Amino acid sequence: MKVQVASFCRTQLPRVSRTFALNIPLLPEPLDLAVTVAYLLCRIADTLEDESPGALHGALLDELGALVSLEPGWEARARSFARRARRALRDEVPPAEAELVSETSTVLETLASLPSWVHPPIARCVRTMTCGMNQIQRMHGGSGQVMGLPDLQATFMYCYYVAGVVGEMLTGLFVASSPRVAWREQRLMTRAPAFGRALQLTNILKDVREDLDRGSCWLPRDRMAAHGLTSSTLALPSLRANAVALMDELVAVARGELDVALEYSLALPVEEPGPRLFCLYPLFFAAATLDAVEGNPAVFEPEPVKIPRETVATLMRLTQERVDSDEALRALYASCSRASRSGVEAWS
Repeated sequence: MKVQVASFCRTQLPRVSRTFALNIPLLPEPLDLAVTVAYLLCRIADTLEDESPGALHGALLDELGALVSLEPGWEARARSFARRARRALRDEVPPAEAELVSETSTVLETLASLPSWVHPPIARCVRTMTCGMNQIQRMHGGSGQVMGLPDLQATFMYCYYVAGVVGEMLTGLFVASSPRVAWREQRLMTRAPAFGRALQLTNILKDVREDLDRGSCWLPRDRMAAHGLTSSTLALPSLRANAVALMDELVAVARGELDVALEYSLALPVEEPGPRLFCLYPLFFAAATLDAVEGNPAVFEPEPVKIPRETVATLMRLTQERVDSDEALRALYASCSRASRSGVEAWS
């Protein structure tokens, strides 16, 4: 049974995340399965936030946050939760995400089968995330979806709740799994929230039109107002120049967070290439994504802006070749912006 539930988690991962399906297998066992389970639990929370009515998802998020503690009797509660959560999802939810929510008890069963040192960081992460999502909704969502946050500080707080805590959780798992990482714990923990925030802020900028179409916006209202915009006018073709200027301002903020994420990744010892590559892959993908978003009015069109597959493959290859050299990785990071304008061969 343990093999079967673990198999579901490994099989489901690439169906709900292309990026993490690339980097999680680089981690040593059982860290790879622990991070897979953690990601899937966070994705369940994210799906409930995005795909269920506000009147329902608050209670469901609270329940998920309690379930991860695996208190006695959790199995029956998890099965009941999965049935109710699946019924609460809107009809348009992607099938893979709907299936994941339906199999919440399977994901929790896999968590229960993992070594005990895995449980505290994952449980804390999911509890903090679900509580934070509910707090943001209560503070800024009114009776419906969040349509802009008051200021950049509030956007950063949201990014912490949905991703910064993931950086802390990963650090806890890395420290618990490796003595080489453990002695760098303080250096890593101070940078861990920025690692998660950088990736989340990049996603918010990349997915701005998709979020608007879903009825949500996570951009700061004060910065939108400074450019003569609101969440309801952000995608108007007549205000496209204003929207691009706003996006470029926020891209600069995201790059500042990404700079700290690089220092986090390089704080991992070279003797642990798995965790290093795990962090560096999405970091370089984010750098390339920000370059694709900057100055690009297409980010406000229905067709999503994505980095080409050949760019992803090139970044993976170059990162693997340089994984044991901080100097070479810094040079690759510095060249990403120039490369986005002159072609991927500039990275070689």
